Amino acid sequence: MTEKGKFLRKFNEAFAKGDTQFIAESVTKDIQWTMFGDKTINGMEEFKKEIESMVQSECGLELDKIITHGNTAAVNGVIHAQDQNGNPAAYAFCDVYTLSGFKNPRIKEMKSYFTKIK
Repeated sequence: MTEKGKFLRKFNEAFAKGDTQFIAESVTKDIQWTMFGDKTINGMEEFKKEIESMVQSECGLELDKIITHGNTAAVNGVIHAQDQNGNPAAYAFCDVYTLSGFKNPRIKEMKSYFTKIK
């Protein structure tokens, strides 16, 4: 796996573990996060508020593919968590990333697709 692939694995694992500090350190100050069908987050302050509201407790994570090419990448898989009513649920996701550079990259843009599958 490439260094970018390892970085993205750690980034997604940080979401599953609730490691908001690592997540925030992995993005640029001008991060833009589009969650299709929901909202767009602009800038570090909005991003930190969003991840803190999302991360409640550890959840299960199954990564399927991590694809990197130049400064773009994509990760897909399944998250096992609780739905809004506290019931077990699974969500399929695909995140498409634009990275800030080649050495020690940070995430500059995220586009997230997700849907509840059970």
